[in-house]
Amino acid sequence: MESKPYLLKETNWKTVKDIDYKVAVLPWGATEAHNYHLPYGTDIFESDYCAEQSAKIAWEKGAKIIVLPAIPFGVNTSQMDIKLTINMNPSTQAKILADVIESLENHGIEKLVILNGHGGNDFKQMIRELQKNSKIFITNVNWYLVEDKKAYFDESDGDHADEMETSFMLHAFPQFVLPLSESGDGEAKVLKLNAFKEKWAWTPRQWTAVTKDTGIGNPKAATAEKGEKYINVVIEKIAQFLVELYEVNVSDIYE
Repeated sequence: MESKPYLLKETNWKTVKDIDYKVAVLPWGATEAHNYHLPYGTDIFESDYCAEQSAKIAWEKGAKIIVLPAIPFGVNTSQMDIKLTINMNPSTQAKILADVIESLENHGIEKLVILNGHGGNDFKQMIRELQKNSKIFITNVNWYLVEDKKAYFDESDGDHADEMETSFMLHAFPQFVLPLSESGDGEAKVLKLNAFKEKWAWTPRQWTAVTKDTGIGNPKAATAEKGEKYINVVIEKIAQFLVELYEVNVSDIYE
């Protein structure tokens, strides 16, 4: 069995007690429908995968990284009419994050990366509030923004169970993906007001008013090959960030 000292859920106290970890990675997903063909845990699988694979690369380059077990619930306040969507309010997330940070402070962790895989999660204000009282340097990475997907996919306008997410899942977790013949087309409505179309006004999308199949973006052209090519670039970039974060002195982080 491969040793994974960078993956907390699979390692043990005998290993952990002798390693001076400096950077923790907290994958954060959501539990929600992803069109007809992807599992409810898609955001969990994806965030966990990105965290583990990037930490492995960083570890091999000498960075003492520890990946924490993923948080499986995200902000889904506008999807509660979709069966078995599990919502976690931002205020609850903030309390959980505060407890995790307090725990990590006790164990000498100097830096925390929240690796987010759900568009409804927004940690910026939480980090602003928590950072002023914490010795840990806190940062957030949305893995789906690391690399521009337009160069990899035919349909790049979607953002939920679209060609990109479906290709990722076909590459990494094909056993959980239904045949694409069973997926919906991910057609979605948009808000009528120009301010929303121009993106200088914002409001949460009411999911079932926007999409019939819960997807936003056509997944039909997805392939495992596209997913592998795209996500490998994403993972390499995150891994490099983890190495640089591990090595940097946060008291001298500006140039």
